[in-house]
Amino acid sequence: MTPPRPHGWFDRLERLGNHLPHPTLLFLWLCLLLLPLSALLSWLNAVAVHPTSGEFVPVNNLLSADGVRQMFTGAASNFTGFAPVGPVIVALLGVGIAERSGLLGAALGTLVRRAPAMLLVPVIALAGVLSSLAVDAGYVVLIPLAGLMFQLAGRHPLAGIAAGFAAVAGGFSANLMIGPIDVVLAGISTEAARMVNPGALVLPSANYWFMLASSVLVVGVVTGVTVRWVEPWLNRRGDVIEPLTADPDQGDARALRHAGLALLGVCLALFLLAWPEGGPLRTPDGALLTGPLISQSAVVIALIAAVCGITYGRSSGSLPSARHVIESMEETLRTLASYLVLMFFAAQFIAWFAWSGIGLVMAIRGADLLGGLALPTPVLLVLVVLLMASLNLVIGSATAKWTLVAPVLVPMLMVLGISPEMTQVAYRLGDSGTNIITPLMPYFVLVLAFARRHVVATGVGTLITLMLPYSLALLGSWLVLLSLWVAFDWPLGF
Repeated sequence: MTPPRPHGWFDRLERLGNHLPHPTLLFLWLCLLLLPLSALLSWLNAVAVHPTSGEFVPVNNLLSADGVRQMFTGAASNFTGFAPVGPVIVALLGVGIAERSGLLGAALGTLVRRAPAMLLVPVIALAGVLSSLAVDAGYVVLIPLAGLMFQLAGRHPLAGIAAGFAAVAGGFSANLMIGPIDVVLAGISTEAARMVNPGALVLPSANYWFMLASSVLVVGVVTGVTVRWVEPWLNRRGDVIEPLTADPDQGDARALRHAGLALLGVCLALFLLAWPEGGPLRTPDGALLTGPLISQSAVVIALIAAVCGITYGRSSGSLPSARHVIESMEETLRTLASYLVLMFFAAQFIAWFAWSGIGLVMAIRGADLLGGLALPTPVLLVLVVLLMASLNLVIGSATAKWTLVAPVLVPMLMVLGISPEMTQVAYRLGDSGTNIITPLMPYFVLVLAFARRHVVATGVGTLITLMLPYSLALLGSWLVLLSLWVAFDWPLGF
């Protein structure tokens, strides 16, 4: 059956989006627009009442003496402390060794040749869902690998990048297992619920059954949108894609085996460091999920990729000396130059926006508005999802946003008879659904850089157009699933 042709408004949306300035200039203009906006809102006395302390939360004027001082003194630390900068550099140093040694190409080529073509997208989608166990590792590793896998399979690499991005960011809260995000959100929800019930306790497993079902939903939606919408649209664009071939000879097959043994060795060493109760890859109190093995996943990825890449390179002759290993890391950093420039301005905008307090005032007022509507439970939950999806366009961090809105939403909805666990689910759906369509999401620009490796002309509009079908399909499917869950009163978790 011939896939349906995507609507022409996709093409118009791409053209409109690509008329936006270069992403670096976009963030620069956003910084400049934020200055008078904060001054205006401060002059208008835009405030909100903090749900925990009861204090007034004003909008801070960036053009005031304190604001100017903050911008100057924080410029360097905003950049060096920006979450997507350090982990990306560290992880890509190791991944760069594996890529330039030929290991990634040989391993992915072998995988693509042996795996059925029809399973390529579901496998990438499932890997993206599971990647949230390693916090943000999926953005750095899985998304570019998905593009390479599609290219090796003779398919458009941007479709692979889009599928990987949708699964990693769009399905960030879904998983087959309980991960760090469950622990963090449950802790915030517990504190908010205790404002109404001092004995309340929201467990990390409180949303497990819903998130398990969501994992299946995300894999299905990502697969369907990729095959039925995104690939047909990309294929008729006429992009010139260089074909990739990876047919390792006997020597490379031997090098792959050596790299596999190195992988087993590193994993065994990490296991021995993390398994004992007092292991160094746990927290001092023995917790594993919040210990260095998970929280410092960028270092773990870099270590594994570097050891396997060096082993493969020495065995195959592609990295015959230590000098070649160093040069492979230097070459990787050269490709990050434009990304780092962009990240400097993105970091300034996000830091200024946070300091101004505009996001906090928006979050509190939006939650208060929901509470005053007195709507039926299903309708109210849908509005919570849509409100969070809207806030997600300007406040990217899942935990930071929940820290802001949980003290408002959780107690307010508890009074209306909605459990903290259900409120947390609604929040997670809204937070996940629009991650992939906002340039203000910190990793959006990294994905754009990955896409430009394959199609140089890829712009912000192209990436938003690619991701919009996933966002709409995920939000729509999740709203249906949430409505069914409420209607049949199924347990959210255990």
